[in-house]
Amino acid sequence: MSLLSPLLSNRKALCGLALLGGFAALALVGPLLVGDATDFVALPLQPPSAAHWFGTTGQGQDVFAQTVAGARGTLAVGLLVGVAVVALGALVGMVAGYFGGLVDDVLGLLVNVFLLIPGLPLAVVIAAYLPAGPVTIAAVLIVTGWAWTARVIRAAALALRRSDFVAAAVVSGETHLGVIVLEMLPNMLPLLASSFIAAVMYAIGAEVGLEFLGLGDLERVSWGTNLYWASNDVALPSGSWWTFVPTGVAIALVGFALALVNNALDEIGNPLLDPARAFLRATGRRRLRLGAPTPVLRRDHG
Repeated sequence: MSLLSPLLSNRKALCGLALLGGFAALALVGPLLVGDATDFVALPLQPPSAAHWFGTTGQGQDVFAQTVAGARGTLAVGLLVGVAVVALGALVGMVAGYFGGLVDDVLGLLVNVFLLIPGLPLAVVIAAYLPAGPVTIAAVLIVTGWAWTARVIRAAALALRRSDFVAAAVVSGETHLGVIVLEMLPNMLPLLASSFIAAVMYAIGAEVGLEFLGLGDLERVSWGTNLYWASNDVALPSGSWWTFVPTGVAIALVGFALALVNNALDEIGNPLLDPARAFLRATGRRRLRLGAPTPVLRRDHG
């Protein structure tokens, strides 16, 4: 509740959450309304019209239906990877930061190895040798994306481990698991939420990229496969912009919404980032509201 209340009072967060809620509803209900997005409904590469709002693809499929149906697969992979990346990264980071010593050295070395390996090339290589499908892509993204979260959580855990309330819990006989879960973890909720949003952004972008390269299940409708087939149909040179612009706009809007929520979380976690407080700190006064009387400076003639 301590995080939810300031989040709901932030205009950036409300705007981002409203956009994300709209796309979540689209992913859940949309495919039921548009039917089978793989049906051939008209001639190929027809421009937008009253019959087909977003036009048709190079195979004669409805672009609007494919954009709506593709939201479910892409957002599902993004959510799954985000949860798994944060869970694995938090586990490794918390254990390393809390115990320190040899445990920290071993886990820190493991994290550094994964950070040094280029993530996208490694994901391309792994995905190329595994069966195509969303499960494969999710597994690849989890393997290549957990290390940065672990690094961030470890740094926060190291700082909390030296705090007085953690030392008091240890002295009072609290178990290691109890200290981590009951004392340290609640103080990391803003950081975990921010890490989750960053992981979802990474997962959506990487999944779309891998499927655009043809490394996904090309018979499955998703935003990544939509872009793959648009490229395969030479949409850009032929001027068939409607085959890829709707999917691109949808991806951009989801990324924008996640960035708004992430920025709001940063402002909540660090009040110095709040624009109103930054203005007050720089000028020594609050911003004037529209319609407010302009202050008058009086000159002393005495």
